[in-house]
Amino acid sequence: MSQLTNSIVAVLTAATLAVAPTPAPDGLTQTLDPNQSVASGRAVLEKGHVDLGPRYRDGDWTIQIHDDTAVPPVWRKLSDVVLRVRDAAVERVPDDPAYAFVGQPPGTPVHVVPQTQNQDVVWVGWNTQDPGVMAAISRGVTMNLLGVQGPGGVVVYLQSGNLGAPQVLWDSTKPFPQPLWVETNTHTHANWIFAKPGVYLVAVEFTAELLDGKQVTGRETLRIAVGDSTPVDDAFTAVYTGSLPGTGATPSPAAVAEPDDGGSPLLVGVLVGAGAVLVVALIWVLVRGARIRRRALDQEESA
Repeated sequence: MSQLTNSIVAVLTAATLAVAPTPAPDGLTQTLDPNQSVASGRAVLEKGHVDLGPRYRDGDWTIQIHDDTAVPPVWRKLSDVVLRVRDAAVERVPDDPAYAFVGQPPGTPVHVVPQTQNQDVVWVGWNTQDPGVMAAISRGVTMNLLGVQGPGGVVVYLQSGNLGAPQVLWDSTKPFPQPLWVETNTHTHANWIFAKPGVYLVAVEFTAELLDGKQVTGRETLRIAVGDSTPVDDAFTAVYTGSLPGTGATPSPAAVAEPDDGGSPLLVGVLVGAGAVLVVALIWVLVRGARIRRRALDQEESA
């Protein structure tokens, strides 16, 4: 059966943001060592398990690659990593209307990083399991697709275990940004479809609210070389030239700065202006009342 139709993960209901589901216990359970080091130097990852995710250390919020192919596992900077999707990942688009979102005719060969692991293909997921992140936030993060630069379209989708309808999370043919809400302590894998071989640059952003109400945001570019004939060096040297949307989570009420003891200058101005209007109105009422009383006295004297 095609890798496009036998992937397994739990799918949750989408809310205001599309929600990246938290998978059921199916081999994805993991705990990250808080002392894992950050490796230096370039790395080409073409087989094995890797995750994209945020890290929080000493007040510094970053996006890194958790490389589980290394022994012991390490974190890597995105600028040091190229994910290579070999031709072993080629699948053909199913002849099924449910997969029309792929944007290719049935039978078209495409490169697929599957949701369930293929030992011959790099297995790309994401997690919010860095111990520093879990200690610093309470709810989760917003994972944003900001843009894709490459020779073809990119689609990321989930397939439920009962072969239900695919749930599209990201689609490079749609407007950006494309946000996903990811709960804390989540580890998820999805299907990644690349329409054509070549170098892809995927701009991503992770935003969260810390326990103290502070907003943190990190942006990075994921480098992917699709196809055996695509030079890895081209992926390392490629530069994202497109424009990126301004994003970032909307601050919650707890994160909005409170005015100092002097109050807001605008509020003070409004109060002063309102007071002046009330004074003028009161004077006008008093003057008018005095005129009416004077006119009444004059009429009594005339009578």
